[in-house]
Amino acid sequence: MCYTLREEIQEKLKNKNYHCEKELTLSIISGKWKLVILWHLGVEGSHRFSDLQRLFENISHKTLSKQLKELIEDGLISRKVYPESPPRVEYSMTKLGYTILPIVKMMYEWGKNRISQLRQEGLL
Repeated sequence: MCYTLREEIQEKLKNKNYHCEKELTLSIISGKWKLVILWHLGVEGSHRFSDLQRLFENISHKTLSKQLKELIEDGLISRKVYPESPPRVEYSMTKLGYTILPIVKMMYEWGKNRISQLRQEGLL
């Protein structure tokens, strides 16, 4: 059977047979959009689904839904449904989510510096 990294790690955790912290972290934040979702929710605050979809032009409804669901399952973000008509749903960082934000910010800074270097080298 073919597992994704996330599925493999979840299976190991379920069996209480897991000890690699780096793989665990990678399995939680891996996904094309998860880091930028965490960035926007952590830095800008709560967002509605449609707001997030507008931020990422090339993301499909299905992919965004999946990424958000996984972040909720991992306890990094929460989903709140407001009892209005029509219903309003917002996604926001949890306490646990805010603990990973410094890592996300360091990755942002690293990427920003690397882009600057590439521009100086004429590669961008």
